[in-house]
Amino acid sequence: MQKEYLGEFEELVLTMVGILQEDAYGNAIVNEIIERVGRKVNLSAVHVTLYRLEDKGYVKSSMGGATNARGGRRKRIFTITNAGLAMLRAKKEQQVQLWKLVPQLKITG
Repeated sequence: MQKEYLGEFEELVLTMVGILQEDAYGNAIVNEIIERVGRKVNLSAVHVTLYRLEDKGYVKSSMGGATNARGGRRKRIFTITNAGLAMLRAKKEQQVQLWKLVPQLKITG
């Protein structure tokens, strides 16, 4: 069985779902990325990534209630699964181990 690969943007979106918890929906994720990372992202790219993460089993979604602010439309809320949390922990550990291999560089000039 091949280990599932998680791309950089997938990892970012998955992390935001974990941060936002019950408030994790498309626009909130976009705003969180802009605010916390300073990266401009496209709502449709976030949606495509969320659906890909759902296909991989890292998030699950459900429909929230309709609101007047959204013209009666419901928003799809995403939550991180145990598999998604395990993937984030594995990615963090992998990065920590790699950083330990980087020699302590001295800044000159």
